[in-house]
Amino acid sequence: KCRTGPLDIVFVIDSSRSVRPFEFETMRRFMIDIIGNLDVGPNATRVGVIQYSSQVQNIFSLKTFFTRADMEKAINSIIPLAQGTMTGLAIQYTMNVAFTTQEGARPLHKKIPRIAIIVTDGRPQDRVTEVATQARNAGIEIYAVGIQRADMNSLRAMASPPLEEHVFLVESFELIHQFGKQFQDKLCGVDMCVEQQHGCQHSCISTPGSFYCECNPGYRLNMDGRTCSPIDACADGRHGCQHQCVSVGGSYSCRCRAGYYLSQNKRSCTMIDYCSFGNHSCQHECVSIPNGHYCRCRSGFTLQPDSKSCRATDLCNGVDHGCEFKCMSTDGSYHCVCPEGQQLQADGKACSKCGAGHVDLVMVIDGSKSVRPQNFELVKQFVNRIVDLLEVSPHGTRVGLVQYSSRVRTEFPLNKYHSADEIKKAVMDVEYMEKGTMTGLALKHMVEHSFSELEGARPLSHNIPRIGLVFTDGRSQDDISEWAKRAKESGIIMFAVGVGKAVEEELRAIASEPVEQHFSYSADFTTMTHLVENFSLNICPEESKGETEIRSPCECEALVQFQTNTVAILQSLTEKNILWACSLAQMTARLEDLEKQIANRK
Repeated sequence: KCRTGPLDIVFVIDSSRSVRPFEFETMRRFMIDIIGNLDVGPNATRVGVIQYSSQVQNIFSLKTFFTRADMEKAINSIIPLAQGTMTGLAIQYTMNVAFTTQEGARPLHKKIPRIAIIVTDGRPQDRVTEVATQARNAGIEIYAVGIQRADMNSLRAMASPPLEEHVFLVESFELIHQFGKQFQDKLCGVDMCVEQQHGCQHSCISTPGSFYCECNPGYRLNMDGRTCSPIDACADGRHGCQHQCVSVGGSYSCRCRAGYYLSQNKRSCTMIDYCSFGNHSCQHECVSIPNGHYCRCRSGFTLQPDSKSCRATDLCNGVDHGCEFKCMSTDGSYHCVCPEGQQLQADGKACSKCGAGHVDLVMVIDGSKSVRPQNFELVKQFVNRIVDLLEVSPHGTRVGLVQYSSRVRTEFPLNKYHSADEIKKAVMDVEYMEKGTMTGLALKHMVEHSFSELEGARPLSHNIPRIGLVFTDGRSQDDISEWAKRAKESGIIMFAVGVGKAVEEELRAIASEPVEQHFSYSADFTTMTHLVENFSLNICPEESKGETEIRSPCECEALVQFQTNTVAILQSLTEKNILWACSLAQMTARLEDLEKQIANRK
């Protein structure tokens, strides 16, 4: 047997019509005899066979069989193609397909010889010189075996140097069997692992004229090329362990910190729920923590010294609240209230008369792709015109801005800027988002974040109106109904302004009641004057069907001023695009009518 170490061998067999059936049988015997003397296996020598004529056919690849019996059976089942002699095409296939790692060839860095044995009986019908050179440069050692009528020049053009060791011409098919024994000596040589002191710590792998060392599974070869070190399977960071990775014999296992147990996926960790044991005795709530638990009381209650029972807390009676008029206890907290007609000041304690049109205003502007950059600049002008007419200050009107497209971005919250100049500069610095129109997502963001006290909205007990103004130019790509309803239920007075392809049904769903007075529409960004006619706010006490809606005088005064300012801005933005006299007369008439309604209701 040939014990020189692993090889990757591919037989390239000519089965053109010039090879007669009985001659092809001798070629089968040639391959079987050579394979019979090789040490074949997945970690030893691998063998593949292809045949060619006018086309190339893969009989079996380097990864297909690892026993001589399977290989011999496949070779005996070959049906010759019996066509032309496209040897160059066969070499191309050998290089591009047969000797790839996908087909079973070992990687080049393992230094396992790649050997192609080409057996042909005629002159190639295509060019072989260039493709053979490419194959040799790719690391393939080519043996060219010609039989009978083979062209010697073509054999020499295909073979690897030195030619005297890689080119063979056999006079007839009958002699190829004897040649096979001689050729076997070319593939076999001295077993270097046996003949010299290799020094490999684990395994020595012999190759023709040399050897290399390999390590057992779970170890890696050191820089000296001979000794081996255990592989730290945790070192590459790809283990996926949530807490700790433990390297063991080239593999790894995950381990959890104290107070956690390993989940079924053997990677993530779950905290032990000590409360589930049922022995905590907490009166209200049990909270699990690593290595234990603690008791917690519901809001408005205080945990007692036994760390288990809870008692209610009335903070108005237990603290110096400082409320000018009245202290109201809530669960675990308190707040001050003022008599009707007065407004709670910024200190949260003192009361005074209404501020001059003070509101918490959040404008939600559409930054979708359909708006286009030039129109987005008009929207920014619209925002700044509103800011110009507001009394912006920490204790006066606060302004926040939100832009949305496929996502939502807070450009600045209510507590970010404290002057009109700061806000206007920030507005002009806003960058156009483009992309989609997720109006529902923007409304959700406004309700959950923009009007939170964390972002600067004043408590509802201060009677400062919360106004949301939504400016859009198209149909929303998500549902708006749920969050439009929640916005109004949370006390936000909603206005909807639509332009261009905005959908009236969606505008109405956003707007507060009465809807007709809280939404407006214009067909074009530059012709919005007629919005003034529809932009009428009716937010003071009103009698309807025998019922009276009672609203705070401070809220009423603030919203009337906001209405007046917004109407003026809409007019100024569009006065260049329609007849000034007509729109001014219409706006004046509407405002006079509104003032009369307010005066009558007072």
